[in-house]
Amino acid sequence: MIFTALKKTVAALCACAAVVGTASSFIKSPASVTKAAPDEYHDDWLHVNENAEIVDMNGNPVWMTGVNWFGYNVGSQIFDGAWSANVHHCLDLIADHGFNLLRVPMSTEIILQWKNKKPDPIIKLNEYENPELTIEGVEGGTPMYSFDIWNQVVAWCRENGIKIMMDIHSATTNAAGHNYALWYDSNFSTDDWLEALSWFADYYKDDDTVIAIDLKNEPHGKTDDGIFAKWDGSTDENNWRYAAERGAKACLDKNPNLLIMVEGIEVYPKFEEGESWASHSVDYSRYPWSPYHGAWWGANFRGVREFPVDLGEHQSQLVYSPHDYGPEVWKQDWFYLDDPSKTFTRQTLLDDYWYDTWAFLAEEKISPLLMGEWGGWVDDEHDKTGENRHWLQEIRDYMIDKHIHHTFWCFNENSSDTGGLVYDNFQKWDDVKYEFIKPALWQTEDGKFISLDHKIPMGRAGNGISLSDYYGGGQTAPTKPAVTTTAAPDVVTTTTVGSSAETTTTTVAATTVTTTAPVTDAPEVTQPATADPGTVGDIVYGDANLDGKVTMGDALAILQFIANETKYPLSEQAQRNADCYTPGDGITGNDSVAVQMLDTNKISKLPYIPE
Repeated sequence: MIFTALKKTVAALCACAAVVGTASSFIKSPASVTKAAPDEYHDDWLHVNENAEIVDMNGNPVWMTGVNWFGYNVGSQIFDGAWSANVHHCLDLIADHGFNLLRVPMSTEIILQWKNKKPDPIIKLNEYENPELTIEGVEGGTPMYSFDIWNQVVAWCRENGIKIMMDIHSATTNAAGHNYALWYDSNFSTDDWLEALSWFADYYKDDDTVIAIDLKNEPHGKTDDGIFAKWDGSTDENNWRYAAERGAKACLDKNPNLLIMVEGIEVYPKFEEGESWASHSVDYSRYPWSPYHGAWWGANFRGVREFPVDLGEHQSQLVYSPHDYGPEVWKQDWFYLDDPSKTFTRQTLLDDYWYDTWAFLAEEKISPLLMGEWGGWVDDEHDKTGENRHWLQEIRDYMIDKHIHHTFWCFNENSSDTGGLVYDNFQKWDDVKYEFIKPALWQTEDGKFISLDHKIPMGRAGNGISLSDYYGGGQTAPTKPAVTTTAAPDVVTTTTVGSSAETTTTTVAATTVTTTAPVTDAPEVTQPATADPGTVGDIVYGDANLDGKVTMGDALAILQFIANETKYPLSEQAQRNADCYTPGDGITGNDSVAVQMLDTNKISKLPYIPE
């Protein structure tokens, strides 16, 4: 992996902070700041308007079109794939390909681990591919603590214009944890879940990079399963509607600006036929008849008509979030795969499943929807009949037409049911699958991807714009693309991830041409024309080495002083200059990061300098 000099410098500086015991705060940590947070981290919060649209602070509709990347929920203590690919580069690729929201599955366990500062299990990190995530900041170094790695990821998402939605995927950290039906288990109770949600919301309450929380992935189960999630007006422990209201309150009491995603359940009794939650799942005397209206896990919202989620004064933060998959995940009845004379269409999907299960919420403008998971195979090996591609087309085009928000499942290649956007051990980008998804990403008519950040454009490749650029330029919402083919394109390209060169392979008929070119980072986006370190009397805030400028050299001087005041002393004047992030709180790693951000034009001035 080739890194720019700037990336290596920042990695080394941040690593110094970790070495000297400030590892939990080497990234600007808004929750530790006692003064008001800078406005630049408070202008991107979203809410729902009276027309069931998700809008920004100015009332402009936005479209959240993102992707999932799991790993923190399964025991890796980091995104899966970090064992072979560079995480920063992968995030750059995600942004450059136009995904403006990252849904990150986690567990109640790992969040409480971070809250209680418990040690990590083994982190699955390739320290040679990810020197930025080592304490020493060098290839082969010692992995940072997982929470510090996570905060570095938050910073990288911020610089790329990516917003984050944290998803409680399971109670206990486990690769199969999502199979457990409920938000609590024998290891972690409902109260533990509420504690984790509250702490996480509070920690990032002053950083609008973390813009949403998905309270629980795929509540499910049926009576005969022994444990199951239901949806009614009770306060029973397994009533997901009641639990979701409690979970939302735990988050919104700490940060009332968060969007709260509430998923559905699996089954809903056929009350109209006299059934109840106590009905047995299968009556073999009437097989295949069922007492329930079935659905994918987390997708059944039939209970909302009678028992909507009530968030009180914060109702404008509620978004319902179903999941939907195609026939390669499971051959559901509504796909007609047992009848070769039939095939599904958008209308049959709506009539037989979508509308009464979740689509009515958008169609009747009851609530916006965010399709938290959708995805699948597009290759002939896995999708031999093409039916999965057919389904992907139908749901993609429906979400475009109805402006349904979504996070594609997934970036990871190691999703056994669906595959991912990368393959070959996270080294190559799947352009065929991406081209299938691309029409459903928020973009202008001329193909510029739109960030959810008002200031920071989408990605680093020059093919993205900020939210302010979009609305300031008089753009209109994108129309449904003309591309509706279900067949894989004739031209196939693959992009290598995490190597010192990008290799593009173009296949036309039986001829293959391979070209190799050096990877170069796109130019840094320059926010302000000039940066103002702030000067009060004889103090030049940030100028720790007293050379009259505020540069990376000052950031290094600050970190060296923190590490060893005797070996790297600063004069009294230099110490007054160095205390630049929150003057008066002493010299900390935050001062160094503030200087780095100023020097690289991420901020135009230091936030808390007295007038």
